[in-house]
Amino acid sequence: MADKSHINPEEHANDHRVSYLVEEWKRLSKAERDAVEITEVDPSMKELSERELKDVAVQKETLLKQMEAILGTKEEREFPNEIVLEIRAGVGGEEASLFAEELVHMYLKYAEAKGWTSKKLSESRGSLGGCKEAQFEIEGKDCYRALQFETGVHRVQRIPATEKQGRVHTSTASVVILPIYKRTKIDISPADLEVETSRSGGAGGQNVNKVETAVRIIHKPTGLDVRCTSERSQAQNKEKAMTLLASKLQQAQDEREARERSADRKSQVGTGDRSEKIRTYNFPQDRITDHRIKESWSNVEKIMAGGIGPILEALRKAADGEAT
Repeated sequence: MADKSHINPEEHANDHRVSYLVEEWKRLSKAERDAVEITEVDPSMKELSERELKDVAVQKETLLKQMEAILGTKEEREFPNEIVLEIRAGVGGEEASLFAEELVHMYLKYAEAKGWTSKKLSESRGSLGGCKEAQFEIEGKDCYRALQFETGVHRVQRIPATEKQGRVHTSTASVVILPIYKRTKIDISPADLEVETSRSGGAGGQNVNKVETAVRIIHKPTGLDVRCTSERSQAQNKEKAMTLLASKLQQAQDEREARERSADRKSQVGTGDRSEKIRTYNFPQDRITDHRIKESWSNVEKIMAGGIGPILEALRKAADGEAT
């Protein structure tokens, strides 16, 4: 029998996906004890008990394999090494677009320092040079594990360059960290999709502007839409857009499940809902505050230049219940 001593079934009894297997494990363990006891009381039953014990051992081996598969899938789903970073300007007009672009820069500089690769999927620019909306693909070891708690509304308080009277303005941008799962639980019916194609803009040669390579897919039941322009062919963009759509639908489902069990959660970092206001960047006071864990950091300029590591580490510790 393969050594699976690293798995203790009863440790995972609270996981609804393995709880029924745990109950079956308990039943088999009782049958195992009963067979041993029968042999001790009545030696003539030894042969029958040995057959029973062999049968129980085979069934336990099967249960362990099922649990290992489920728990392995859970680990892969929670911490994939590929994500999509999605940032949108919120309230505050052009100042919000400028802030959104600074957030893009912060995350990409952090990704660069970690040795991760990044690739622009789509971008919409503001009239003053800011970023109204952008999507970047980031790939690298533990990228989702590090950035998983960044989803939510980020708020900035500062004096805009266009402000004549020195007043502090408040603007927002939303961040979504979208894990890309190689396998999802989501089934998408082609009848639920509306696919649009268009010409891609930007660099890439004449082919980019003459051929309709950009793909936008709308999921009609939910209204979710995705767009991909990064690849050189329509087929490649469609394939990437479908992967992105599946992950978005998966995340929406995960958010619903998180809200349903939020009353029982001990984590301080919230449910990961994209509408949750999570952090304020106060430039005049040189302070960044994460409202979920009620901690603040100084040196805003350094953090915005990619030095967000201490904040991410504090969030990880809070989620794991460690002292910060």
